[in-house]
Amino acid sequence: MPFEFTMTTLWLIAMVLFLVVEAVTVGLVCIWFAAGSLIALLCAMFGAPVWAQVLAFLVVSAVTLYYTRPLVKKYVNNKVEPTNADIVIGKECKVTETIDNIAGTGAVYVDGKTWTARSANEEIIPKDTLVTAQCIDGVKLIVAVPETVK
Repeated sequence: MPFEFTMTTLWLIAMVLFLVVEAVTVGLVCIWFAAGSLIALLCAMFGAPVWAQVLAFLVVSAVTLYYTRPLVKKYVNNKVEPTNADIVIGKECKVTETIDNIAGTGAVYVDGKTWTARSANEEIIPKDTLVTAQCIDGVKLIVAVPETVK
């Protein structure tokens, strides 16, 4: 007896694939599509037309994604480690090593710590200049010379 490929088979394969992908990934990435596939599979088993199966898949996937994704992000992906590094943004820093983005050199001293620094606007900033911390890029502090008041 030859194998007959039906929509029921397609939705079953899709659901299994979504569940396998979900099982091998760290976060929830496609559980919503597995739920959509399950509903489409049930529609196919009860003889619904293909357009209704696809519509059921899309609607269930979208609705479950819309309503559960914010909850999942809030409770599952809450491993953000807060740091005090952002406290230096906006503070005045003293250049302890000339900042030259092209040469890849530069350091500043702020809040009792020495940071590797880069210029925000690509200018070379000499040692002992006072600068302002703009942002943090990885482990580098991006700084700029404050505008002088005229």
